[in-house]
Amino acid sequence: QVQLLESGGGSMQAGGSLRLSCAASGYTFDRYCMGWFRQAPGKEREAVAVVFTGEDPYYADSVKGRFALDLDNAKKIAYLHMNGLKPEDTTKYYCAYGVGTVVGGVRCRASWDYDYWGQGTQVTVSS
Repeated sequence: QVQLLESGGGSMQAGGSLRLSCAASGYTFDRYCMGWFRQAPGKEREAVAVVFTGEDPYYADSVKGRFALDLDNAKKIAYLHMNGLKPEDTTKYYCAYGVGTVVGGVRCRASWDYDYWGQGTQVTVSS
């Protein structure tokens, strides 16, 4: 079993910054997918920033150039630095961790790549 402990989030004005953290503990893998998804009401859960150990992170188009994912592999902690926040970034963010599967040459971008999920942390951006 893997436990994910999320922290960070909260409320911020547009243009501001927040940092989310997610620490994995328990029976962790040597190589894994880890990162952040978000799900707005009525929409599917989407990958915001995810990474497979040793590879470059993937970012959703909507956050490229604004968000940055740092993975501390030794500590199994993923940080999501959120800069230039916009009101449309408002939603709940979920940390995810899993083995991942290569499909069509990519992995870690789909929900099914992940075996464990955090409880979610709310990010609210006001205009």
